[in-house]
Amino acid sequence: MRTLIRGMGELTITAGLVFMLFVTYGLWGTGRYTQDQQDRLGDEMLDTWQASKVTTERVKLGKGLAMIRIPRFGEDWKFVVIEGVDRDDLRKGPGHYPGTALPGEIGNFVVSGHRTTYSAPFNRLGELDRGDEILIDTREQQYVYKVTDRKIVTPAATEVTAPVPGHPKRKPTERLITLTTCHPKFSAAKRMIIFGELASAVPRVKRT
Repeated sequence: MRTLIRGMGELTITAGLVFMLFVTYGLWGTGRYTQDQQDRLGDEMLDTWQASKVTTERVKLGKGLAMIRIPRFGEDWKFVVIEGVDRDDLRKGPGHYPGTALPGEIGNFVVSGHRTTYSAPFNRLGELDRGDEILIDTREQQYVYKVTDRKIVTPAATEVTAPVPGHPKRKPTERLITLTTCHPKFSAAKRMIIFGELASAVPRVKRT
């Protein structure tokens, strides 16, 4: 009996260590990968923005499209928004849904991001209140959106990403933003949705 108890205790300790290693990789290891990708894509994007030739071509999938900043999360909080929302895209950072509006355009600029692993860019979305700013930097402009609402929906509620959220058949007349992430934390059972509308646009400050 003592041998059995000792064996079960050793197995429990081993299982606990394996679990701790898994959690450590999920939080730190994936975050290191995302930060490396963010650094690389951010440098590429800024080099493109600083080039003398201005292009109107759409950004390729997996490349940097814009920079997102949310003042409520602190001055150091910023992420390159990747074009695309496939699994590999979202491992690099928050991703823009292809086919939805671009920053500042009429329609719905939709961005999705992880809430826990891969640097967890959208971990704190639940802290946003109406009126909080979401800043989107592009080559020439910084678009200032303000939060208007927050909802929890099922994964099947794709109408929130429509040009007019919740009304897929309506023609858009406003310049909107929608941020999406999993809810609750460490679960994909539902989605947290942050809605916002464009408040202003100013020349982008040339910074990194």
